[in-house]
Order: sequence, then C-alpha cells, then structure tokens
Amino acid sequence: MKAIVHYKYGLPDVLQLIETQKPIPTADEVLVHVHAASVNPVEWYGMTGFPLARPSAGWLKPTDPRLGADFSGVVESVGANVTDFRAGDKIFGTTTGAFAEYVCALKSIALKPANVSFEQAASVPIAGLTALQGLRDHGKIQRGKKVLINGASGGVGTFAVQIAKAFGTEVTAVCSPGNVEMIRSLGADRVIDYKNEDFTRNGERYDLVFDVAGSRSWSEYKRILKPDATFVLVGAKKGFPIIGPLAGVLRIFIGARLSGKKIAFFIAKITRQDLEAMKDLIESGKVTPIVEQSYPLSQAADAMRHLGTGHAKAKITISLAEEKAVALPAKTKQALQV
Repeated sequence: MKAIVHYKYGLPDVLQLIETQKPIPTADEVLVHVHAASVNPVEWYGMTGFPLARPSAGWLKPTDPRLGADFSGVVESVGANVTDFRAGDKIFGTTTGAFAEYVCALKSIALKPANVSFEQAASVPIAGLTALQGLRDHGKIQRGKKVLINGASGGVGTFAVQIAKAFGTEVTAVCSPGNVEMIRSLGADRVIDYKNEDFTRNGERYDLVFDVAGSRSWSEYKRILKPDATFVLVGAKKGFPIIGPLAGVLRIFIGARLSGKKIAFFIAKITRQDLEAMKDLIESGKVTPIVEQSYPLSQAADAMRHLGTGHAKAKITISLAEEKAVALPAKTKQALQV
C-alpha cells in the first residue's frame, strides 16, 4: 500500500510517499480502506518537530514516521472481538498514520454521516469535536445567549459557527474580509471583518467567547465579556520558537485567572459518543463540513504547505478515492471561490 512518512523533522519537503505493508488488525481492531484524510495543525507540529512534543515523538527524529489522524473509509475486515462494525461499513474517526491507503482503528471511530462525502467526513473528527466540546462542555453554551467566535473561517471556526447556531444562540463571527460571505452563509447572525472593525471596541458584550485565533491581549478580550461570561481558548499566535502558540495561550490564560474570569483551554478527546453526536448534527442538516481543497495522497506535501500559510479556508483534505463531494449551499460554494 502507499503511505506518507517522514524520517526527519522539517518543512513539507521531508514528506515521502512510499510503498509499505498493509497493516494487520488485532482482535480488537478494524482494518479500513481509507478514502480520505484531513490536515490539521497537529500534523504540522508532528512534521516540523514541535520541541515540547519531542520527548514522546523522538528528540532527533520521529520514532514513528507515519503522519495523519483524521480519516474516513470503508471497513475491509474486523478483528475477532469486534462486534459493532462489519466489513463494508463506511466509517470516520481518528487513528495513527491516516495518510495511507489502509489503517487499523480501534475506539475513536463511528459510522460515517450518510449525507456527506468521504472528504467531508474526514474533515470532522479533530476540528468538529474541538468545536463541539469547547462550546458544549467547556463553554456551557445555552439557548438565547450571545456567543462570539474569533477565528471563524478556519477548520474549527466553521464548525463552531454552525454548532453554536444549532444550540439556538445569537452568533457573532470574526474573520478576515475574504471570508465574510462564507461565514455569513453558515448562519452567523453577524460577521465582523477584523480589518475594518475592532470587535473589542464596538460596545458589544457576550456570554461566551470561543477564541480560535488568540489574536488579542487579555486586556482587550475582557472588554467584550459580560460579568458572568466564559472564555474558551482554542488557539493562539505562534509565539516563541520553543513553546509555539502556548506562549500566547499562557498570556491569555494567566490574564483571565488574575481577572477572576472563567476560562477554559483544552485538547479535544475523540470519542465515539461525540463522533456520533456530530454525525447526528450533520445528518440533520444543522452542520455541513466545509472543504476548501482536496489533494491526492501524492501531493500531501502541497496540502501541508497550504495549511502552513495560515490562510486556508475551512478544511483541507487528502483524497485517496475518486468521489465528488455533495453539493454545498450555493452561497457557501460561491464564497469559497472568492
């Protein structure tokens, strides 16, 4: 089978497409023929050798050369102890080494939403569950409340806008000027172009702020919070070379704590229960996974370069099968083409 590997840390040129052995599932695993995978910041940090991750990933070179987590595909065979999946099932979830034609998977999988393509399904796990868990579990989102999403046009942000609307909230989304129409098409009640309006100085206050961008200081953020508001921090600027975006996260987190505000920073847990929750939201039409561009496996390095620009809209995927995505709403499709 074909797979993407990297035997050293570095920029996308370190990625190689190789022929390797098809994995053999254990008694508790399923073997999946991968149809699509998606690209996330976690792959970027794994590829480049994020310093804080090296104690477990390998100090000088990766101990596991595989790359990729999110995937969707078709079950080819199941282990002896597997009773809830069978050959032929279309599934999505996460595993290790998803940039490959076949993977073995265990707990973090669920049946694929029937109304979206494999590429769209593969875009869901990490980004979708980060948005879901951040809003629902850490943000305690409630119907009728005012929610602001900063960094709304990326993978997590596009899911967060739609999930927040599904919970019945009033959503204000902040993004760059080129993404305003796309975010408006996803249902945001108000979209702010951050280059033309300072969302921290317009007098608005919010019950919940979901921050993917980490683009402002805490002194600016606290101006937009209601007295009992919750601030959920998902990302931040790159910061210092050694700790990367954690520098920005720490500055905001410490500022919030010193101010006595409720703040949460977390890493999503990929569970079957929440994959199924996302499946329900997608099949009900409340959430549509948005894929800006899909690359063939042989062009995985180009997919990573696109991610590395920091200007990707929604999700980037890697396609391993010929299949067209289902039609997006006309307004969203037009916005992506701008």
